[in-house]
Amino acid sequence: ADSVSLPRLGCGSMGGTLALPSGMGPHHVGCTDVMVGHTRQGLFFRLFYPCLPRAGATEPLWIPRSEYCAGLADFSLRRRWCSALLSITIGFCRVPVSWNGPFKPCSSRYPLIIFSHGLGAFRTLYSSVCTELASWGFVVVALEHRDHSAATTYFSTAEAGREEWIHFQRVPQGQKEFYFRNKQVHQRAEECVRVLRLFKNITSGKSVPNVLHQDLDLSVLKDNIDLTKVGIMGHSFGGVTAVLALVKERSFRCAVALDAWMFPLENVLYPEVPKPVLFINTEKFQTPESVAKMKSLSSRNSQTKIITILGTVHESHTDFAFLPGKLISLIFGARGTLDPHKGLAITSRAALAFLQRHLNLEEEFDQWDDLLEGVGDSVVPEVPFCRSNL
Repeated sequence: ADSVSLPRLGCGSMGGTLALPSGMGPHHVGCTDVMVGHTRQGLFFRLFYPCLPRAGATEPLWIPRSEYCAGLADFSLRRRWCSALLSITIGFCRVPVSWNGPFKPCSSRYPLIIFSHGLGAFRTLYSSVCTELASWGFVVVALEHRDHSAATTYFSTAEAGREEWIHFQRVPQGQKEFYFRNKQVHQRAEECVRVLRLFKNITSGKSVPNVLHQDLDLSVLKDNIDLTKVGIMGHSFGGVTAVLALVKERSFRCAVALDAWMFPLENVLYPEVPKPVLFINTEKFQTPESVAKMKSLSSRNSQTKIITILGTVHESHTDFAFLPGKLISLIFGARGTLDPHKGLAITSRAALAFLQRHLNLEEEFDQWDDLLEGVGDSVVPEVPFCRSNL
């Protein structure tokens, strides 16, 4: 495989506010956006995939449209007027992948990963981890949920040129948060199942029109994806979404949950989780109650693993980890002490070792099995909360 990596990202004249890493694997990475259907029951995702190198390839914007800056400002800062500031500081940043790059065929077929974002996020904010996985030979679907948990999202109606936006919704006054979030997590998991069904249609040769009319024809995926090797992954609200998706769809072989927010899942479902889960926690987010729920799964399935990466905070699993310290502190108020490149390497390599084991992959990702077992300077097994590596 071609081992030349794409150049690192800069933000042009805006002062280099974000530098997302290129994938460390042997493949170049391409990416496109896919929207299926003209109603909110359709699907919207960013697709990351191994691609052929192409001279002069365009790199996509990290924040795809100004409306997403407004949504982020409203969710993170509760100040929609800050969206102009966000547009100026991060609106010009690009992801170091080839936009609509030519798909790289694979006779042995690529495994598929569906990725679910966290509360107040959207499809592009995990580009670093999605790019990394694609560089190692996965097709990754970064879904944008339509349950009002995204900072904002939209669909294109059948009426030409008209869009309908779906904004983030806080828990309504007087409503219990568990019931509100539980309904959302079930919708999210069902959307993940619908993505898998969509890919079953593509691989069976059915025509799947992309409403966004991108240059990449989805039919190129037909003979290149192995639907016997499908995993699901997510961060925070997306982490617990991945756990629930294992209950709803037996075709998912395993789940990787990044700092999962376990609160929205009803207790009666824990005994129903049939497949192994890798929980990769950050140091500052989890509570003893949340870890106890994870351990209830590991007690039923010996292949379920829980590790904690020291020196990390909840946002360390997102692209925001690669923002400069002052900017991330302004938005989130905290930053991990672990170098974000090292954090990404630990996360992706532990995930790759886990995926090799449970998707029966032939690659040599088992070289990172120690990380999967929580062995290393910055990673430990089953730390419930507040351990420091300082």
